[in-house]
Amino acid sequence: MASMLRMYNVALQRRPMFTQCCTAAFLFGAGDIIAQQGIEGKGKKHDFVRTARLTFYGGCLFGPIMTKWYQWLNTIKFSSPTKAVASRVFLDQAVLTPAAVGFFFGSMSILEGKPKEAIPRIEAAYAPTLVRNWGVFIPTQIINFAVIPHHLRFVVVSVVSLFWNTYLSVANARQNKAALPVSPSLELSKPKTVSEFGAEVEKKSHS
Repeated sequence: MASMLRMYNVALQRRPMFTQCCTAAFLFGAGDIIAQQGIEGKGKKHDFVRTARLTFYGGCLFGPIMTKWYQWLNTIKFSSPTKAVASRVFLDQAVLTPAAVGFFFGSMSILEGKPKEAIPRIEAAYAPTLVRNWGVFIPTQIINFAVIPHHLRFVVVSVVSLFWNTYLSVANARQNKAALPVSPSLELSKPKTVSEFGAEVEKKSHS
């Protein structure tokens, strides 16, 4: 285990983009597997396309963006360690996170082939997801920026994100189900208004 960690640490330093994208892909996929099996109890009905979609999002969208983001944060110089932590946490949670939450739900809608659902899904899920994110990641990032070496900060976030990604997968699946259209059979069973009922009775009386 220790040798594997050392190898991973070397990979992070030599090829940070590739290594961190692979890490994000694995953890997003793992988060969806936990969501489907541990929370939703799908068993053999596991949606492998959904897992692949989350894995793709983690490796090809989230991973590159976050790698560049942390590299940029690490280049900013501050007058004191305390100011550095406070400023980086603020930038991460007040600038990046609000955009990242909307980007996630919008990207999922597009990857699912439902671009028209992007705005309604974001509107429904944005606020509760953002608030829960702050509850998880503000304490995480305070510790992360205060004591963790800069090349390992993405890893710390990724490990915490294993549980967060499970929540995101469940939240996105719920929003996806909520956006499903009403079936024709349900549409026909909707109760009629008084005027519609009266017109139908009159029509039948003349037939």
